[in-house]
Amino acid sequence: MPFSSFGLSPALLEVLAAQDFSQPYPIQKEAIPAVLKRRDILGIAPTGSGKTASYVLPILNNLQGQSVTKNRHARVLVLVPTRELALQVRDVFIQFGSELPERIKTIAVFGGVSINPQMIGLQGVQVLVATPGRLLELVGSNAVHLSEIDTLVLDEADKMLNLGFQEEMKRIFALLPEKHQNLLFSATLSEKLADINQIILHNPVVIKIEPQRETLDLIEQTGYFVSLERKGPLLRYIIKKNDLKQVLVFTSSTFQADNVADKLCKNGIDAVSIHSRKSQGSRSEALREFKTGKLRVLVTTDMLARGIDIEFLPHVINYELPRSPKDYIHRIGRTGRAENPGEAISFVTPEDQHHFRIIQKKMGKWVTMIDSANIDMKGY
Repeated sequence: MPFSSFGLSPALLEVLAAQDFSQPYPIQKEAIPAVLKRRDILGIAPTGSGKTASYVLPILNNLQGQSVTKNRHARVLVLVPTRELALQVRDVFIQFGSELPERIKTIAVFGGVSINPQMIGLQGVQVLVATPGRLLELVGSNAVHLSEIDTLVLDEADKMLNLGFQEEMKRIFALLPEKHQNLLFSATLSEKLADINQIILHNPVVIKIEPQRETLDLIEQTGYFVSLERKGPLLRYIIKKNDLKQVLVFTSSTFQADNVADKLCKNGIDAVSIHSRKSQGSRSEALREFKTGKLRVLVTTDMLARGIDIEFLPHVINYELPRSPKDYIHRIGRTGRAENPGEAISFVTPEDQHHFRIIQKKMGKWVTMIDSANIDMKGY
């Protein structure tokens, strides 16, 4: 089923062809026609499955030919949990809207940076991508108004609810017009997500895309039994011995992310940590250098992982295991994307072994394990 079968405008089809988008992903096959018909959607699909384009393309299509609203009255609102994801979604709107005959202004707003440039940038905005806290600040300053919103998107809604945005989101919902289209996308379906579904969705089209076994099969998974004190030397050994480039390392805390990055740098491995306590400028610069291959190792936490979108990321290392099997699959899913193979390595301490067995059982795939006690890490 090609994109041309959905009823997208000729201008959008030209953009897709120019950027070598030929066949839609499963989530796009189901979501695009439904969004074009102005249906509400509850879309559950794994990270890397093409969720963003599944709503960006039909929203851009629906905006073409619409009359311009009053200044500072956005037509589309996309709510996201992190600054990185806000920038990523904004870039997708710009990517697909760049050659359309009618310019559609898209802006991303988020905290951690000066509010004044964002207030100025909201002049003539049509698509607003926002984190909840900064959006409410801007609404409170009359820099933007939500009374003309006709499409609301909640992207990564599972993480938004888990990160404690419920009260802010209720305040935002109260500012929206009574009639508008609601599009809710998530990687998982939790009880909290089911509750919010009942509040905001009206007779939704429910789309559930299961993780593809073939995707996991593209990822070569290896686990290392390792003591806590040998984790650092083992990480350096694996990176140096195998001459790994573009390595994404996951830790469980901002403190540990900084600690791991510092020790890598002290041992001659170019590494930077990014997390919620870093400035937006430093985070954006680190991501840019990592994506272009100038930075060898990026150390991060689960919260920031949602904004890291690299099509050909070759290596993921779980320096510390995540709390849930779903988060584990999300982490390793950063690699093995777009039919490209990848490698995922996990460090498993004696205290982690039971938890890692549960992760493997839930994943339905057993990981090859290596005992690092037999590895000579002297000098690493």
